[in-house]
Amino acid sequence: MIDLKEKTVLQDARIFGPMSEFEHEQVMLCHDKETGLKAIIAIHNTVLGPGLGGTRFFNYSSENDALRDVLRLSRGMTYKAAISGLNLGGAKAVIIGDPNVLKSEGLFRKFGRFIQNLNGKYITAEDVGTTTRDMEYISMETKYVVGLPEIKGGGGDPSPVTAYGVFMGMKASANYVYGTDSLNGKTVAVQGIGKVGWHLVERLYKEGAKIYVSDINDTQLKKAASEFGAIVVDSQDLFDLNIDIFAPCAMGAILNTNTIERLKCSIVSGAANNQLEHEDEHGTMLKEKGIIYAPDFLINAGGLINVYSEYTGYNREIALGQAEDIYDTTLEILKTANQENIHTQKAAIMLAEKRIRQMKSVKSTI
Repeated sequence: MIDLKEKTVLQDARIFGPMSEFEHEQVMLCHDKETGLKAIIAIHNTVLGPGLGGTRFFNYSSENDALRDVLRLSRGMTYKAAISGLNLGGAKAVIIGDPNVLKSEGLFRKFGRFIQNLNGKYITAEDVGTTTRDMEYISMETKYVVGLPEIKGGGGDPSPVTAYGVFMGMKASANYVYGTDSLNGKTVAVQGIGKVGWHLVERLYKEGAKIYVSDINDTQLKKAASEFGAIVVDSQDLFDLNIDIFAPCAMGAILNTNTIERLKCSIVSGAANNQLEHEDEHGTMLKEKGIIYAPDFLINAGGLINVYSEYTGYNREIALGQAEDIYDTTLEILKTANQENIHTQKAAIMLAEKRIRQMKSVKSTI
């Protein structure tokens, strides 16, 4: 229940304005004083199926920032599922606070109760700040959770499949720009080498790329330099490198007016969600600068593909095979954007919305 004596998202934010802007169906506020739980579940669209999206645990600077983030992320999940041909809608959740301080069995189980109350309209999974162990706690209170450990019948860590999809999108983009999808000898800057970024760097190393990396974790940076010969770069200098490919694999809104002006690359292809601070403005800016942008919600869909496959009996090789299809879809989007003279993000959204409209029509047929 919401404690209306406190300043809450409900008081501080004008919820219905942002909901209308992004065309959301439902936003649920979750609060529990005993465990310290403050969470928001955003359900964007359920035309294709129940909304599936991970739970992000992050110490937001304000509740308004948390609301904005969950609305953008859930909308991205709708498009991600649609463009990947999955029978899923889009949703996402955020838990507000420092996960290193607040994480507990009680908090996640209480959150699981809120998810259960949605009766299957929202299915959760792990995301930034949460783990398969946290999903186990949630699963004690609701069946609407995926991304459980393999020993529990789940798909385990989805990051290798996410990284593979990004890698496929990157190779397709290289094929479009250079006439070959080989990344051997190409210079690639990876911003953020967490779970997904690390697996991407590993694939780039095996492909023979020259790799630059930045991260807030010095231990990861030293490890990447040692194992893959990666060149460590300060995050502030990353945008000024003369490189072939920039791969944002950290937080969103990294592509803005300032950073795009500084970019010296031919391709942007990374795992981060919502990379464009303002979709139309900055998608157009990349296009005008001659930089090919691989739409984030398309190429990072491997994680969603991975958890979705748990419904049919999990098999990692099948999930990887489905993620490989991202290559062909990326090429299709790049060609469509060129033919229609629009930026690639818009072309990808058009394809996703087309499928949603078609399925809405199918489901409305008596």
